[in-house]
Amino acid sequence: MSTKSAVSNLIAQRKPDHALPGALYSNPDVYRQDLEQIWHKSWIFAGHTFELEKSGQYLSLQVGDYPVAVVRGADKQIRAFHNACRHRGSKVCPEASGKVAKLVCPYHKWTFELDGKLLFAGNMGDDFDKSQHGLKPVHCEVVESYIYVCVADVAPDFSSFRKALTPFVAPHNLDDCKVAFESNIIEKGNWKLVFENNRECYHCDFTHPELMHSFVDNPSVGGAGGDEDLELKEHWDRCEAAGLPSRLVMDEDGRFRMTRIPLFSGAVSYTMDGKPAVSGRLDTTGEANIGALLYFNYPSTWNHFLGDHALSFRVLPLGPNETMVTTKWIVKKDAQEGVDYDLDRLTKVWLATNDQDRTLVEGAQVGVNSPAYEPGPLSVASEIGVCQFDDWYCKTMLEQLNDTIPLRSVG
Repeated sequence: MSTKSAVSNLIAQRKPDHALPGALYSNPDVYRQDLEQIWHKSWIFAGHTFELEKSGQYLSLQVGDYPVAVVRGADKQIRAFHNACRHRGSKVCPEASGKVAKLVCPYHKWTFELDGKLLFAGNMGDDFDKSQHGLKPVHCEVVESYIYVCVADVAPDFSSFRKALTPFVAPHNLDDCKVAFESNIIEKGNWKLVFENNRECYHCDFTHPELMHSFVDNPSVGGAGGDEDLELKEHWDRCEAAGLPSRLVMDEDGRFRMTRIPLFSGAVSYTMDGKPAVSGRLDTTGEANIGALLYFNYPSTWNHFLGDHALSFRVLPLGPNETMVTTKWIVKKDAQEGVDYDLDRLTKVWLATNDQDRTLVEGAQVGVNSPAYEPGPLSVASEIGVCQFDDWYCKTMLEQLNDTIPLRSVG
């Protein structure tokens, strides 16, 4: 039996509204297919344009097997490249971020322009054609400061995601922002466990005391319900009257979703007292309490936008049982630490929440690795987000594993 068939059979064993079979969280062959069928074919969140304000600034990330560099060019355009020298493969951008005049390979000093063209390669002879040895490009798209990359030869459509996201995020003026703080943690768990944990708050009351000062533990208010929830409908009506799109929008295939939710009991920000963490606002609507805009885009990101700041989260798989989660706290560009915000107050809730989630994911990974593990039933009332993620994952994998089905576009 081929690896593809074996993975398809594992997925077929899944019971509706039950957790996934254990091998889907730990088997190296499944992980290999996760990379090949999802991560190497999807648009992956890389970072934000305001992290690359100046020519020569770059950021790098690992997308499955592919090291990628994203660079602001001399012409101010943002481009992405395979982060591998065309000589002997060394990473041209060796750090997570930096600023350079040229892209210089640290190994033999092959030198590339910021647009990827090869400028210098020593001792290569008169017949060497520099024009044929530029850095290999990676598909790159930008929407409302979000930089997405795709390492596939032919990238899926991006336009439907752009169309859905733009009206939700545009009022938050991210082009006039900066990263106040960045956290990188490695969770000893499969990337699907990381996302499943994010997609439910069944565990929140017991595990996230800091977050529960402001976040609502209600699946309907959390965006899984709709107009039948009066609190949610009233919040949507009020925010939309102020010019903030709020009603739930979900991709027909379940890959992305945007919605705005009310916070708990008058809270306006993710702080211990629910009061703003940053003076001033990202939006200009004048509406005092806009709750939180939530958006996810599988497989690599979930995001929260509040009146005073925003948070972006990036998920990158490092191995079958290892995932990096990067969190960025985003504030207005002119906000000054110690004047407009206190860094501890700004970051306290989600630093604690991320660490608590890490513990949960790592404990779940140990459990699903056990030969005694048997997938249990999910709470349709409290874990509908997990059901939705697992549905998306299984459907996407089965489509991609079937070679007769063409690559499905985003949206």
